[in-house]
Amino acid sequence: IETSPPALDGLNATDSNGTDAVNATVAKFVATPEGTALAYGSLVFMALLPIFFGALRSVSCGKSKNSSDMPETITGRDAARFPIIASCTLFGLYLFFKIFSQEYINLLLSMYFFVLGILALAHTMSPFMNRIFPANIPIKQYQLLFTQGSGETKEEMVNYEFDTKDMICLVISTVVGVWYILKKHWIANNLFGLAFALNGVELLHLNNISTGCILLGGLFVYDVFWVFGTNVMVTVAKSFEAPIKLVFPQDLLEKGLGASQFAMLGLGDIVIPGNLKKNTRTYFHTSFLAYIFGLGLTIWVMHTFKHAQPALLYLVPACIGFPLVVALLKGELTEMFR
Repeated sequence: IETSPPALDGLNATDSNGTDAVNATVAKFVATPEGTALAYGSLVFMALLPIFFGALRSVSCGKSKNSSDMPETITGRDAARFPIIASCTLFGLYLFFKIFSQEYINLLLSMYFFVLGILALAHTMSPFMNRIFPANIPIKQYQLLFTQGSGETKEEMVNYEFDTKDMICLVISTVVGVWYILKKHWIANNLFGLAFALNGVELLHLNNISTGCILLGGLFVYDVFWVFGTNVMVTVAKSFEAPIKLVFPQDLLEKGLGASQFAMLGLGDIVIPGNLKKNTRTYFHTSFLAYIFGLGLTIWVMHTFKHAQPALLYLVPACIGFPLVVALLKGELTEMFR
């Protein structure tokens, strides 16, 4: 995800379009304990899905001989620059929302994420489609090729190969995309958001654990500063009508699928910690449990102090600290960092 990760924010109510509700509405809405528990529990569950399945898919992705399936590797230099780039992007979006009409900005962003969301969701569905596709239906191969120039100067601009199963995935994804564009429904938002997160965990790899520590450390400072030091993070998260966050209504039990008061979790709070993957089951399970603990602590603090919290403030110490403790107990600290 190129845009910056919004904070986990379950306090400030938003309407179905993601814009700030009027003060009177916010004052009247009080989530029931059942609604709050359902919303927070669902956010945690949805956050764990792309981390777990993205990590599993990254194993086969790393072993693939197809260059198009090879993961993008993040180096130490990339990790050090990422918080700076994210800060510039975040503040730039904040200025855009302050200067220009929010309606037109979100219209452009909606079209941009409409295309990205279709491709991401189709890629996410592809392995499942391979398993359930009937064997008696013939599979046809297609190729989309765009070239520039002619003769010896001809250069390939786009060369995309796909088959019948990919076409079905694209059609289903397009239906979801149209639903999102027309209704901005929270379920369509979450389908795209989960697809983005799963692809991020699957296709982004760290070259070593030190790089992961640099990345998480930088984003720790980034998240704390932009949430506690300014109102920029929360303002952008609430103004940005794009599937870059997972949402779940706290009034679902009262209003059903038409609910409009949401708790939210930014995709950056899933993809970034989710990429601190280890080489063995022990460290993967440790990191997975650490993420659950960190996210649960974030929700508890937010609910207790009634203020939006930077999730990485709690996720970073947990996702780094838990594996370090295990490595120390097993005498593998040096080996882990190598």
